[in-house]
This record gives sequence, C-alpha cells and structure tokens, in this order.
Amino acid sequence: MSETTELDWVSVGPADLPEGRVKTVSAKNVYLCLSHFDGQWAAMDNHCPHQKGPLGEGTIERGIDDKCWIRCPWHGWDFDPLTGKPPGGHEDTGQKTYPVEVRDGEVFIGLEAEPPHERTVSDCMAETLVNWGVKTVFGMVGHSNLGLADAIRRRTVDGEMSYIGIRHEGAAAFAASAYGKLTGQPAACLAIAGPGATNLLTGMWDAKVDRAPVIALTGQVQTQVFGPGAFQDIDLKSAFQAVSKFSQPVLSTSNHAELASLACKTALIERDVAHLIFPDDTQTDPCDAPAKGPEGRVSGPVVTPAPGDIAEAIALINNAKRPLVIIGHGAWEARDQIIAMAEAIGAPVVTTFKGKGLIPDSHPNAAGVLGRSGTPIASWFMNECDVQIVLGASFSNHTGINPGKKTIQVDFERMQLGKFHPVTLPIWGEIGAFCDAVAPAVKRNADAPDQIAELADRWQMWRAEKQGRLAEEGSRGVHSAAIFEALSRVAPEDSLIAVDVGNNTYSFGRYFETKGQHVMMSGYLGSIGFSLPAALGAWAATQDFDDLRGRKVISISGDGGFGQYAMELTTAVKYGIDITHILLHNDELGKISKEQRSGLWPVWETSLVNPSFAAFARLCGAHGSKVAKGDEVEAALVEALAIDGPALVEIMTDAELV
Repeated sequence: MSETTELDWVSVGPADLPEGRVKTVSAKNVYLCLSHFDGQWAAMDNHCPHQKGPLGEGTIERGIDDKCWIRCPWHGWDFDPLTGKPPGGHEDTGQKTYPVEVRDGEVFIGLEAEPPHERTVSDCMAETLVNWGVKTVFGMVGHSNLGLADAIRRRTVDGEMSYIGIRHEGAAAFAASAYGKLTGQPAACLAIAGPGATNLLTGMWDAKVDRAPVIALTGQVQTQVFGPGAFQDIDLKSAFQAVSKFSQPVLSTSNHAELASLACKTALIERDVAHLIFPDDTQTDPCDAPAKGPEGRVSGPVVTPAPGDIAEAIALINNAKRPLVIIGHGAWEARDQIIAMAEAIGAPVVTTFKGKGLIPDSHPNAAGVLGRSGTPIASWFMNECDVQIVLGASFSNHTGINPGKKTIQVDFERMQLGKFHPVTLPIWGEIGAFCDAVAPAVKRNADAPDQIAELADRWQMWRAEKQGRLAEEGSRGVHSAAIFEALSRVAPEDSLIAVDVGNNTYSFGRYFETKGQHVMMSGYLGSIGFSLPAALGAWAATQDFDDLRGRKVISISGDGGFGQYAMELTTAVKYGIDITHILLHNDELGKISKEQRSGLWPVWETSLVNPSFAAFARLCGAHGSKVAKGDEVEAALVEALAIDGPALVEIMTDAELV
C-alpha cells in the first residue's frame, strides 16, 4: 500500500483497447506502450532500445507455450509485456515497466515522481543562442529534433524565446530571412533531418544573397547510423556548404557553447547563414558546461573612410551641377544622414527597388525607384546627373544605374566596390561615417539648377499619368495602379510591407508612394512565395523589438505567389498574427506570360485554377473579403487593416494592366 501511495496515478484514457492489441499512450511526459492480453493490462517504455522504435505501434505475438510477446514494428525485437525482458540471447537489459490499474472503465498508470531535469547539450546551446540575442525560432518539430525542440520549449516557458510552428520548412526559412533583413539580428529556423533540412535551402539562399543573418538548426539521424545511408540520412554539411558561412555537426565531444557562439557570431558579423547539425542521440547527452555570450567577441561596427577619399568625394560633389544620390537597402541604418546630405547639396534621391521606402516619396528630395520596377522620375534624373553618389547599392542589372557616369560608391565591404565595372571613386567605409565626414564641407554648387523644383514638376507629371491609367480598368479586373494608389492613402506610415515576386512587384514599385513604410522583398534571389512567410517573420520582430512594436504588417502577392505557402495563413490564425495580405488575383502567372510574349514565345502553361481566396481565408479562420471593382478597393483595405489578426483582401485584377 505504501508503494502505491508513493506513485502518481495518471489516467491514460478509457479501457477500450481490445484484447491482443497494443497502443502508445502518454502519461505526463512519459510515452508508454500499453498492452491488453489474456485479461491482463501492462505498460512499458514505448521506445525499443535498438533504434527507439515505437513499441505501441507493434503487435502482440504468441510464442512457445502460447506466451505473449510485444514485437517492435521496426525490426522485430520482442519483449515480455509484464517484465519488459527480452527472450534469451538478446544483449539489451529490457524495458522499464509501469504498474497499471483499471478503475471504473478507465486505465491509470503509476508513475514515480518526475526526477529533476538533467541539463543537456541542447540546453547549453539553446541558452547560448539566447545570450547572443536569438529571440525567435520558426520551425517544425519532428522525430530527429525532439531533444533540441524540448530545449527550445524550455526557453519559451522561461520567456526567453518565442516559437512559431509553421506548416512548411521553406516558410520558416523565409520568415527567418525577413526577420534578419528587418532587424539585422538573427532568428533561427528548426527542421528535422533529410527533407525537413533540405526544405530550408531556398529561404537560406534568400538570406545569403540579401545579407540577412539567419541560424539554421537541423536534426540529424543517430550517430550510430550516420554515413551509410540510413532513413533520412543525407550529408547535411555538404548540402548546406554553399549556402552557409558556418556549418558544423554537434558531436558528444564538441565544445557545445563555443559552437553555438560561433554560429551566432558568424550570422551577425558576416550577415550570412550559420548552420548547426544535431544528431538525434547527441541532443540529449548530459552537459554541465556553462553557456556563452557575445561579451568580448564583437567589435563596434564603424569603419571610417580614409581622409584622402573623403577630400576627393567632397571635391566631386561640390563641383557637380546635377548630383544624384542613389541608395540601396544597405543604406538603411544611415538613411537620416543621407537625406540630410542630399538636402545640403540640393540633390534628388532615388532608391533601388530593394531600397524602396528609405526616403519617403513625400519628401521634397525623393525621386522614386530606379530601374525595372521604377518610375520615369528616377530615370529622368539618372539621365541628367553629372555625379552619382551610390550608397548601399550593388549595381544589379535590374537597377539601371548608369555605369558611364562619374560615380562615388561607398560600401563597408570592399568586394562590393566596383563589383561589376570600375567606378570613379570607390570608398571603403560605413555609409553613416561617410555622410558624417562630408557633411561639414559639402554644399550646393552656385551654378546648379534647382533640381528640387524640377522634382516637384516631374512628380506632378507622373501623378497625372497614373490618374490616366486608372481609366483603363476593364471587365477583366482592377488596374494595379488603382490598388496601390488606394494602399498609398490608407497604409499606416510606419507599416512593414513584404512584397512578393511577379507583376504585383513591378506595380508596387511604380505606383505605391511610400510615407515611411519599411519594405521587404526577396531581392537578389527573387523567389516567388516570399511575402506571406516574410510577413510572419516581420510580425515576430514586432513582438521582439520595442522600436517595431505595434507596427502593422502588410504582405502583397499575386495568386501564383500566395499559392506557394497558402497554408501558412493557418499559422497566422493559430498564433493570432496580425497581418493583412493583399492578393492580386488574375488566374495567371502574369509576369511569365509577359516574358513569353516579349521573347516571341507562345504563351504556354501560365494559366492557374484557383479557389475563392477570400472564402479560403474565412475557412482558415481569418478575415477574407473579395473586390472586383476599383472603387471598392479602398474600403476593403481599410476594413482589413482594422482587423486585429490575420486578414486577406482578394482583388480581381487584369494581368495586362500593371
């Protein structure tokens, strides 16, 4: 009796298991194989000691003398259900068994008091990630990352981390990439071995080429079967070699805190992907080593340009009659200093598409976006300028920066200077430090025309042109110009906007006028499907950083892009994620159709069969509305933006009107 009273009796459900059957049950955090045979009930540890096969998914087999044995479904190992012992000849010591009682048709398992948690390798490394500032993990829990997942769970219980469980690992990678682009700080993404890990790769490439810090945490098969090609065993270090700046397996003999520190430091300093591989069995190895952090391991970020370069830049700027400032996404942190310099010299400021929003289009010096997704305003000033000051841009062929103009280029990374062709004055240093250094000495040339007045005229011409395009709306759907004109009016000035790839992207670049919004996109990779997962990442950042808290998150896509990760809308519903998704629906991969026509190819296999996306959103538990006319757009957007939670506005559009 005293032994019984010392146990914690936990119900595992009704006594409805037929005789001759087994099943898996859970009692607190213990997973058991429950069996019912010959009028008896028995319970043992659910994991076969061979490769942790689930005994509760096995069978009861009759042996010699009609004795019952529980047989593992993976490899046929047998165990006595009452004692947990194997038949003679096996080397293992058998399974732990637990007392069972049936009370009033309900099965109870007697558990000993749960022992204190023994700190593991995964705990040490998760604590180190926290110390380095990793606040959020996006991922999917599975059989080869359970020990690591539990360590992350413990950090969430303590309030040190947040976890968002996604529907597809690719979405986790895009969410982490967007988080890194927005904050400059790494989030982590979690996946199992094999296909879970490989599903991360596209999002990891997005982060790498756009210089976003990300940490990938992948499970791996047990070390005893590592290498020969066991189930889901692939060479993950080789698979991630090209995309990661740092990729290492976590072994029992590793310096675990140091590995986690190096992963974090690489992601932060290199603005790149770091990858840690966790074999299944290593994750739960005991570890008493202290966690580490960034103290004494990270220097200040400022690289000051050389005085001679500054003097030459000042001379070029002050002698220019039509200077032009061109800023890319890499200039985000120095945007205020850049604008002040542009005001001092009377220069228009154009942005690359990735840099859209760095200067509000409402600012007197703003000249819009340059390049394929840009405005005629930016192109005109590019053609007229005599010196271009390029800050945080890489001269991508999509941007359209004229290589024949006198060019001052500033970048903190020397390999980016003159990357594709020589420039007049390449300057190594931080953009903010450059602006601070030239600010006291630069001035507007006395012989320079009034480019700011010209800007106002050009904007007036372009806005008149946009109004003219609004009249082109036909029976097939709403003109993109009408959508983004309405969004320009109603989007909060501090909102965070994730843009997808396709015709919607080009239309956004041309027609949406920023007022201070922060725009995110899959820049150099140009991956369709980016926007919805990116919005999840942006929202997570609003929960983690005070300067982003309370800001509205908006995502924009076509029907082709939304279809890539449509089920992540249920992720948003599950976690109450406040995002508004604007979906341009034209039943077509419109950008591809356009490319086929311009290349004199037949239009082939670009049509789509879609559901009602508004109805889909409502089925998922989100707000969903549908718009078919231009004069209905603004009201639908206002309604969706007012929703505290996930909302989708489906707008029927014409693929020709972009």
